[in-house]
Amino acid sequence: MSPLDISLADLIARLDEELPAADELARVREARLRAQTLSALGDQLIDHYVSKAKRTGASWTEIGDAIGVSKQAAQQRHTPNAFERFTNLNRHSIVLAQEAARTHRHDSIGTEHLLLGLLGEPQGLAYKVLVAHTGSKQRVRDAVMEALPPAGKKAPRGHIPFHPESKEAIEQAHRASADLGHDWVGTEHMLLGLIRTEESPAARILRDLGCTPDELRETVETEVARRLATRDEQ
Repeated sequence: MSPLDISLADLIARLDEELPAADELARVREARLRAQTLSALGDQLIDHYVSKAKRTGASWTEIGDAIGVSKQAAQQRHTPNAFERFTNLNRHSIVLAQEAARTHRHDSIGTEHLLLGLLGEPQGLAYKVLVAHTGSKQRVRDAVMEALPPAGKKAPRGHIPFHPESKEAIEQAHRASADLGHDWVGTEHMLLGLIRTEESPAARILRDLGCTPDELRETVETEVARRLATRDEQ
């Protein structure tokens, strides 16, 4: 059994179950996408514990030794970035956004892909807020799919850059977190960041679905307060 309590047989069984009618080449393509997602999540796992090690006083030399790379390589790879304060659920939504862009053969990660990423993380607060405001996940997904640009000729390889509007949305997510007095950036803040980026495709989609910045902020603020109160009572 692996340290994650998941085996190759588990991954194969799940893919086969989810794509019962796919041919073998389609399964190869899907397996590649899932391998990339697992790799990205693995990098995020390392980043999480590197950040904790730094906060406890570990040096870059010590961290490099733990990872198995030089001090310089560890520092270059794991220095703080725009996602340092992102929750694990929000980081996963970013991975899903990247894979959405890759699947649709787009050469940048747009705000519509970020919105799809939030829809793909049902444990995140953004998912619950979206469903509550629009009535269903499918309604949001249909609106996003309709707004997506045409697929490219081939899927991009390697790193996919963020569209400038997506970079602005990520910055707005940080600001939304700060405005609410939070010390984390969750999927809920990413949702607020998207609708605050007013000229972006995601913001237009959300407005067309009947969402407004004030309503989303109020819902997020109320739900976060409720969750924190419930946690304190336990």
